[in-house]
Order: sequence, then structure tokens, then C-alpha cells
Amino acid sequence: MKIFKSIHPGLLVLAFAIAVFLWGIASGSSNAERGFDIPVVLDRLPDALVVTDQSSDAINVRVMGSRAVLRSIVPEKYKYDIDVSGGKPGVAVYEIELARIDLPRGANFVAHSPSRVQVRFEKRGRKAVPIKPEIEGTPAAGFRLLSIEVTPPETVILGALSQVMRLDEVGTETIDLSGLNESITREVRVIPGRGKLWVEDDQRVTVQVLIESESPPEPFEQVPLEGTLEGAIEAQAF
Repeated sequence: MKIFKSIHPGLLVLAFAIAVFLWGIASGSSNAERGFDIPVVLDRLPDALVVTDQSSDAINVRVMGSRAVLRSIVPEKYKYDIDVSGGKPGVAVYEIELARIDLPRGANFVAHSPSRVQVRFEKRGRKAVPIKPEIEGTPAAGFRLLSIEVTPPETVILGALSQVMRLDEVGTETIDLSGLNESITREVRVIPGRGKLWVEDDQRVTVQVLIESESPPEPFEQVPLEGTLEGAIEAQAF
């Protein structure tokens, strides 16, 4: 205890600051590794083709460098572009070349996975198909669904040729009729279904739902002859 009492407090503070400074330098200069994903972007896809399958949509990389350099890396700024302008129907394999990606000075790629990306291409198809509204629920008690009308009645679907050709109709966003007691009009989107399909003109369609009462109309009451104009004429003639 006497030893510490003989040391000036200012020197203790200075020694502690130097120690922290040296530790920071050592931590910043020592090498470490960091892993993150780089998204794969297919560039210059021919208009006549559709991508129906891709083995990986990201590359997991390991980067080595000083801790200070690794902290400066922003993974969101990176992407791996693959030029698929020469693609043809079938499967194409593209080797991953990380040398194309610029890292900060002092950082290097030490590993990555996968080493290649497989892409399956298919010819693009186009087909006009009817629109069938998706309906759920039932009107209120005492009312019934009379008819449904869609405007326009059909739309054009684009996508992988094999999938487009199998389409006979397409649906819409669901319209709920539960508890309705009057006719309605809704604007909904067309849902082309699963797979590599999309709507050529992605506009909403108008669906008119006509609902009527189930109660029978009031019977027509026949007016007695007496008291009418005809009855008055007949009475005068008599």
C-alpha cells in the first residue's frame, strides 16, 4: 500500500491511458475474419427467356483483415453481377470469380460458397386467359348471389412457356360476400398463380357482384270491376 501511495495519481492515469491506447492498436492491427452474404444479380437477361430455377441467390464469403478494416466493410454495398445475355433454353453454369469485387485495402477473400451458380432458362410464353373472380362467404340470410361480372373479362399472362400454356383461367384477390345484403363493386388484382408467371398489364379489374332478396315479389292484386271507369260506363249503359 505504501508503494502505491508514493506514486503520483497523475502518473497512474497516464499509465492507464497508454495501456488502453496500446491495446486499441493491437486489437485494430491483429487479423480476424468476417463472414457475410453477397446477393447474386442476373444481368442482361434476354427478353425471349425466363429464369425458372437458380441454384443460389447469394454467395457466402469469408474476409480476412485487420479488425479496423473489417469494421469498415458494409455488406449491403456489395452484389455479384452475372451477365446472362448469352443464355439459351436449358441449364447454364457460371463460375464465381471474387476477384471482380473490390474490398478495402488490407482485406482479402479467404473462402466462399458456392463456387458456381447454375441457372435454368426457358422460353417466354404469352397467352390471353379468362379471369375468374375468387369468392368466399355467403350473403346475409334472405339474400342470394345473382351474378358476377368482370371487366375486362380476360387478361394476358406472361412467363415460362410450359407454365403459360397450361393455364385455362386466372383468379383474382378474394372477395368476401359474408353478410352482404346489397350488390357491390370491387377493384381487385389478378393473381396469375404459382410459378414463373406474371400479368402483362398489372392493372386492377372491376368485379360487379349482384345480390338480390330471396323473398318472392308481392302478388298482383286485381282491381274489382265495380268502381272502375269500365264499371261506371257499364252502369250508365244499364
